[in-house]
Amino acid sequence: MSIKIMHVGEYIKGGVYTYLYDVLEQQTKFKNTIVYLVASEYKSEKNYPLEKDNTFFYKYRRTPLYFIYATIYIFILIKKIKPDIIHVHSTFAGLFVRVMYLLRRDKKVKIIYCSHGWSFFMETSKLSKYIYIKIEKLLSKVTTKIVNISMFEQTESIKLGIPEEKSTLIYNGTKKNNVKKKNIPNFPLVNKSKINILFVGRFDRQKGIDILVNIIKKINTKEVHFYLIGDSILDEGVNLDSINNVTKLGWIQREEIDNYYNMVDAVIVPSRWEGFGLVAIEAMKNKKAVIASNRGALPELIKDGVNGYIFDMDNLDSLEKIIQHLDKKTLMRLGEKGYSSYLERFTADKMNDELIKLYNSLIDKSIVK
Repeated sequence: MSIKIMHVGEYIKGGVYTYLYDVLEQQTKFKNTIVYLVASEYKSEKNYPLEKDNTFFYKYRRTPLYFIYATIYIFILIKKIKPDIIHVHSTFAGLFVRVMYLLRRDKKVKIIYCSHGWSFFMETSKLSKYIYIKIEKLLSKVTTKIVNISMFEQTESIKLGIPEEKSTLIYNGTKKNNVKKKNIPNFPLVNKSKINILFVGRFDRQKGIDILVNIIKKINTKEVHFYLIGDSILDEGVNLDSINNVTKLGWIQREEIDNYYNMVDAVIVPSRWEGFGLVAIEAMKNKKAVIASNRGALPELIKDGVNGYIFDMDNLDSLEKIIQHLDKKTLMRLGEKGYSSYLERFTADKMNDELIKLYNSLIDKSIVK
């Protein structure tokens, strides 16, 4: 009898999409598994390595009425498919799936929850953080296992009352380099005499796009050029007018993304909070040094002066100083160190092996590779 695994998400875009794509691609190869995906129709990628009949998109906006609709839709789907494992991704999806199980317990189904960055670590009010913690602690009662994507996330969430016995650490991983440079339209011509720096992610406050834009305006040197991959998701705009040393590239197809990492000298991750930092390990696998903030899990991935640079979010002059003193030879050396760390800790194979071990520990049947 086949094992049914259902992945449930909300907005599947950016880092969560990269993560899920690699997980789904691996799990669909297993002999005795059937894999499903449920995601928001709005602001989610539509291309996945799954049969179309196994992919479901629910109508959605972030409003109370759609929250109710999503919860009912997902619950009906769960009852129809009867999955052995429900693997939930992100805060809102975690709410939609688990709230119904508070009312109607079902010990047969195993619920795995990964927040991909705890909501109570966001930059928000004390009251909001208090409410988020209370909700997560309540929902943890019907959660079989909680996957943390960094030691920072695990340690700090346990301190706040998330059950230690249900918590486990599985680092995010990503597949090895996939460079296919041929036939890519509008691939930018890069001036190799400059220090070229890449930003990848949503153009929003969390990812620090405003910090980066302000630094770019302040530096305004012809020796450094910035490339920005991504765009706004939560209707937050960013004004790039009258900035000469920036090229905005929009969202890039995942099969082409490694080409863009390879064209630059360094990658910048100026996040205000970050549960993990998938962009950092994507840079590392492409042998690129990473310039990252000292927030969340980023200092766990990037060691200052070893595989990149860490700047102080409370002293942004430190970021300006780092950028002003970059040189290509040092960046190459740091990139090589980062690649070694990637191979040791952050490959997709390692991540997927750990997930399968977790699945097998929770169910009577075993998933066969």
